[in-house]
Amino acid sequence: MKNIYLIIFLNSILNFAQESKKLTIYTFEEVEKLHQKNPRPHLFFIYTDWCKICFGMKNTTFQNEQIIEILNSDFYVVFLNAETKKEITFFGKSFKNTTNGIHDLAIILASKNKQIEYPTTVIVNKDLSIELQFQGFLKSTKLKSVLEPFLMKNNK
Repeated sequence: MKNIYLIIFLNSILNFAQESKKLTIYTFEEVEKLHQKNPRPHLFFIYTDWCKICFGMKNTTFQNEQIIEILNSDFYVVFLNAETKKEITFFGKSFKNTTNGIHDLAIILASKNKQIEYPTTVIVNKDLSIELQFQGFLKSTKLKSVLEPFLMKNNK
């Protein structure tokens, strides 16, 4: 009898693990190679380690199954810690952390009126132009309501 319960328990764990989808997050280098073969829009999530709102968005919005499905199928997703010390080469240009501890690439992607707020979510089209930029927390319903019309507009 114990074996039956153990089998049922293990089976339910395996089914849960298979059902839960995971967001595919790429590096800048990976995205560059993928984009050359198969251009698609990019979603950049600019955050910091100390930002509680960023942490909350990572653990709610980016864990939502509908968001994961849309992003994995139609976008290249990159998370960028705005305070990273790592030099990043993206489409032939090198970017460093040179301005007051903020990475140059984060400044380019997340600045709005010469200000950066964390988190910032940036959607870049297939031509690598910034189309949409949102500062602050985005609930999954809000992000979905932005992604779907963007895809409809850009897939024509």
